[in-house]
Amino acid sequence: MSDLHIIAGVRTPFCRMGSDFDGLGADDLGRHATTALLLRTGIDPDLIDEVIFGCVAQPADAANVARVIALRSGIPKRIPAATVHRNCASGMEAITTAHQRMMSGRGELFVVGGAESMSSVPMMFSHASARKFGELAKAKAVGQKITALASFRPKDFKPRVGLQLGLTDPYSGMIMGDTAEILAREYHISREIQDSFAAASHRKAFAAADLLKEEIAPVHLPGNAVTRDNGVREDSTPQKLAKLRPIFDRQTGTVTAGNSSQITDGAVALLVGSEDAVKRLGIEPLGRLSGYAYSGCDPERMGLGPVHAIALARQITGLSPEDADLVEINEAFAAQVLAVLAALRDPRKSGHELHPVEIPPEILNRRGGSIALGHPVGATGARLALTALHQLRETGGHRALITACVGGGQGAALWLERN
Repeated sequence: MSDLHIIAGVRTPFCRMGSDFDGLGADDLGRHATTALLLRTGIDPDLIDEVIFGCVAQPADAANVARVIALRSGIPKRIPAATVHRNCASGMEAITTAHQRMMSGRGELFVVGGAESMSSVPMMFSHASARKFGELAKAKAVGQKITALASFRPKDFKPRVGLQLGLTDPYSGMIMGDTAEILAREYHISREIQDSFAAASHRKAFAAADLLKEEIAPVHLPGNAVTRDNGVREDSTPQKLAKLRPIFDRQTGTVTAGNSSQITDGAVALLVGSEDAVKRLGIEPLGRLSGYAYSGCDPERMGLGPVHAIALARQITGLSPEDADLVEINEAFAAQVLAVLAALRDPRKSGHELHPVEIPPEILNRRGGSIALGHPVGATGARLALTALHQLRETGGHRALITACVGGGQGAALWLERN
């Protein structure tokens, strides 16, 4: 496999839903990241072969949001763009899609990444309600309008929460947090351990704030410059997190808002390409993609997706977690990450084909994870790659494993390297 080089990357700050980026759509955030990438690298946009962005809650007013991002960033109109969607691994899908394009001779230089405005996910009305509104709009005479109005019932004015629908698996009928509760029970992961893991995520992210700023391009808004991720809590402790109530299983559950990833807005843009493209640009790359795998799993235990993807990636690359200098496991939920670690230690329980693996805590999510930094779902996969490569440069490490569970029962695992 010819490696895809990750030449440069930048991201916006990640901001809690309804906060600093409340008025910005995925296209706005993607444009901020992409224009910052172009300015930092100084490349001629005419050299780009394609733009590929991941986005989960794709905006109705910016269809094929990758194309909108590209055009609004000043990338020439002749250059195509595509939006990809693999739920929480959409940012990874953008990277690996560029690799596939390169391998098939369909381009050598790409802008890839992900963008998500979870603040902008709309409320929706049921199909029956929408039909009634349609009949009212078509009514011309007063009598017709009165008849149309008379058909409405109070329930017709109750919207469906789009974000809740998007986080609910249509196959199993389970919201993502319920799948984390299953793993917590099956792997005997206590509330105390989850809260301790979550507090550590905030602690690591706060300690690494200056290093994380290297990834970030500030977003300047009227009267406000957003320069940092705003979900990191300096004072987060297990004791404070213990005061929060479970939100999915209120009676016996252990998963809370505090030990789950934050619902977030943000975008990431990466410049990636072939070895020849790197030589032509004369830019020292951050690193390269040397192997990857996607795998399916039980949707009710979607949090174990990384275990299966890591095992499949080993068949393809020969690499297992012991070969990594650092590991990034997306923190959808503390219970989910802890279950992945437990499953890697005990292959018999999860049925994967790896020998028992212990990931040392000192190489795991060294700068915090989505519990602290936030999880703009379409962008997180690209953020994991950017964060991992910055860490390899900082530590002089050679190889990183990044992995994520995927709503609907999938896993993604990417191997990244520096020379």
